[in-house]
Amino acid sequence: MRAVIRSTGSFLPGEALSNDDIEQLVGPLPPDILAGLQVERRHWIVDPATGEHRVGNCEMAVSATRLALEAADVAPQEVELLIVSTASPEYLLPPLVTFVQESLGLEKCATMEIRSGCAGSLEALDVARMYVEREVYSTAVVIGSEAISPLLVPVFLGKDPDEIRMRDRMNPYNFGDGAGAILLGTSDGDDNGGIIGCAMASVGGSHKPGMQIVGAGTHAPIHEQLKAKRFVDLKVDVVESGRHTPHVLTEALTEVLRATGTTADEIDVCIIPEGNAGYMVEELKAAGLLTPDWLALEGKIYENLTEVGATGSAAVPLALDDAWRNGLLRRGDRVMLLAIETSKWKYAGTIVDWTAAPLQPRAEAGVAVQA
Repeated sequence: MRAVIRSTGSFLPGEALSNDDIEQLVGPLPPDILAGLQVERRHWIVDPATGEHRVGNCEMAVSATRLALEAADVAPQEVELLIVSTASPEYLLPPLVTFVQESLGLEKCATMEIRSGCAGSLEALDVARMYVEREVYSTAVVIGSEAISPLLVPVFLGKDPDEIRMRDRMNPYNFGDGAGAILLGTSDGDDNGGIIGCAMASVGGSHKPGMQIVGAGTHAPIHEQLKAKRFVDLKVDVVESGRHTPHVLTEALTEVLRATGTTADEIDVCIIPEGNAGYMVEELKAAGLLTPDWLALEGKIYENLTEVGATGSAAVPLALDDAWRNGLLRRGDRVMLLAIETSKWKYAGTIVDWTAAPLQPRAEAGVAVQA
């Protein structure tokens, strides 16, 4: 028994914010830094003018899930397992996944929540596929959903853009909100496709976090936290992230191939949602990590960071849904999903033989060609 991906869905809140829009809020970035971030548009749940929320994390997750269910003609009541990955829950308790369950009208189902970033949705996918393979549940939904923009509002709201420090300007340019959902089911017996396997690891045991959301936890007394400039703050170590990411990404690629008994030559499409392929290749070259496996993936890497920004847990399912709905995936394709997160240097990856019927004719636009 293999678990198969039956469909996907996604949700992006509001109209896209361009880099010109962000410049009006926080001031400009030097052209070389802006090019390095690679993001040109992103979507936020907040109204940039007021900081008010126009939609919530739960609503995004539910919208993405409903779209995935509709694409496969599955009723919400058929869902037996819901797993959500997010680093931006609406509350510490109850878990976000239980509110998603309620909004879908499910009186009872199995739920699980993973507190993570980019790698979380693939960790969740591996947990779900094992339940499906063991025939404990036949229909499962994996959701990655992030509302990062509320953490960015204190950077600019009520402030003169010219007075915002350069290092504080980068996060609003970099991050976006959104949700993506992946519907899993069982193979029908005649279908040899489905999820082959997965590999995951945290390799940051001797490294400081590359990204942290600090505040509103129990790491320090609440009365002491309230004295901070920002009660909740998103901190990114840009220098260390740039230096260490190629190494973690290469290890991720190597381990996913090894764990699944697959060669890079067999991959038809590789989805790495948060890294422009051309830019990434230059980083790999500089680090001496442009391995034969990377070379074998030339012309096969797909990403949509430019259009949605860094979206954490939502990144993989957003990119996967974008690829499927734009005709980049067809039945029989061997697809690699690969993600790393700089929080404490985690990675997760999955290889799947694609079985979902295309929603439109196959297209080539959007597949990044490496140089």
